[in-house]
Amino acid sequence: MFYCCVLRSEQSDQRYVGSCEDVADRLYRHNSGQSKTTKSGIPWRLIHTEALARERYDKIGRGRDELDKLQ
Repeated sequence: MFYCCVLRSEQSDQRYVGSCEDVADRLYRHNSGQSKTTKSGIPWRLIHTEALARERYDKIGRGRDELDKLQ
């Protein structure tokens, strides 16, 4: 099963929304600099995970506003 994962950078407070099948491995790859997109925000922490259908909602409008409230 694929999951939508929301990460927050502890360095820049930026948010990253993506999808993966293995959440722990994906978080490890983000924090070890293996992802060019998130390399500048290391360290990242997982703030939310759920089924993939939610990813599009989290990337636009009201979904982004809801994610801003998560810490």
